Amino acid sequence: MNRSAPNRLTIIALFLLGVVATICIFLGRWQLDRAEQRREIAAVIDAGRKASPLTLSPLSQASALEAWRPAIAQGYWRSEWSVLLDNRNLEGKPGLWLATPLMLDNQTAVLVVRGWVQRPIADRSAPKIRTPEDVQKISGELLLRVPRLFELWSSQASAELSLPQHWKGIEQPERSVVDTALLPRLQNVDLTEYAKRTGLVMLPAVLMQAPVKEEDGLTRVWPEPSLDADKNIGYAVQWFGFSGIVLIAFLVILWRHFRRRK
Repeated sequence: MNRSAPNRLTIIALFLLGVVATICIFLGRWQLDRAEQRREIAAVIDAGRKASPLTLSPLSQASALEAWRPAIAQGYWRSEWSVLLDNRNLEGKPGLWLATPLMLDNQTAVLVVRGWVQRPIADRSAPKIRTPEDVQKISGELLLRVPRLFELWSSQASAELSLPQHWKGIEQPERSVVDTALLPRLQNVDLTEYAKRTGLVMLPAVLMQAPVKEEDGLTRVWPEPSLDADKNIGYAVQWFGFSGIVLIAFLVILWRHFRRRK
């Protein structure tokens, strides 16, 4: 009876150490997978940015609308269909992105994420953004969708559109500016649903506008996916190191157990 208790304790200890070692190895492999995913994303971004600039038109093929590819669009703003994308912080400041469709012809448009404005808080008034009525030439980078809240790169993330039920656009008191105080705020926007609500034919991509020389009240600093694969490699080494320590403890306990039995 006296010998069975230590044997049970030894078996329990070995079992727990085996579980811990397995978990550490699993987490190490998961970090290696994350590192590989980040390398793949970096390759996609690099390939997109090295592609020749694309001039957007109603005839642009979906296959040409590659993520991160430089693009140019020429058309006129439909400011009444502007929306604000909420909870887009910049350098620790709460803010919003302004998105406005740019008409490429009488029916087809591309949604342009025009820039960032600081959230109006307390005595800070909502800004009015200059939006000329004449034909504009907008340059930037393509993305296959508006980056979603808390997420920059995941084909599995669900979209969300929270436009008011009877939203028919906004009436701007001044045609050459967008009064952001009048715009609906969304967490995310799905292009298909947006097209249904506006009646516009939308290209299946968005244009993240590049910085411009003229001051228009918008900041154009766009977030990018985290590409630091070395950090994941470092975490993987740590987890494999922990598993090695646990396995050594496993072997020591096992060796002592058999030594006592002799």
